[in-house]
Amino acid sequence: MADPEVTILCIEDEVQIRRFLRASLATQGYRLIEAATGRQGIAEAAARTPDIIILDLGLPDVDGLDITQELRALTRRPIIVLSARGQERDKVDALDAGADDYLTKPFSVAELLARIRVALRHADRSLAGAESESITIGELTIDHARHRVTVGDSEIRLTPTEFKLLFELARHAGRVLTPQHLLREVWGPAYLDRSHYLRIYMARIRGKIEKDPARPRYLLTEPGVGYRLADT
Repeated sequence: MADPEVTILCIEDEVQIRRFLRASLATQGYRLIEAATGRQGIAEAAARTPDIIILDLGLPDVDGLDITQELRALTRRPIIVLSARGQERDKVDALDAGADDYLTKPFSVAELLARIRVALRHADRSLAGAESESITIGELTIDHARHRVTVGDSEIRLTPTEFKLLFELARHAGRVLTPQHLLREVWGPAYLDRSHYLRIYMARIRGKIEKDPARPRYLLTEPGVGYRLADT
């Protein structure tokens, strides 16, 4: 069962889906806030500070991607997008807009609950990492303050750019980050068309932190979407 203090904001215009989510989430102990439009959702997010947001992209008043960007500017809490749009481009656009995860309709309750648990775990780790500047996942530890990476008892030597890239992924462990996000955060806005940089640097980092770079444990590729660092 979930922590009874965990509050989920659902921004969804379809009554049937809200009713379905209301029943499914309540049985797990989550508190649900409902909004039928994008603007109502923004107002609820500002007033109620939910722990996680479930957002439909097909809203009647404002495009869901615009709402995603507004929500991300308002809060750092996880955003899970629900959408009937299932193309890779739609997923990339939502993730670039600030979503943490993307679930295509129709979806199962079990999968949604699993995504919620992962998102909450990621949020807790991000807050802890922001406070300690040290993130540990399995045997991998990234210490931002000391600019130090270890796997088990072995210290791994990374270049400044490799470290910055790995730490950006670690700050969002479990979340798929698009190439555009990583290029912007690590190299800067002028490098958004240099996707080959990522292939080169990901291969280098895998060669240093993975026991078997061909079958990575930590640094994973989501084909057509982006990269993520495993969160467990």
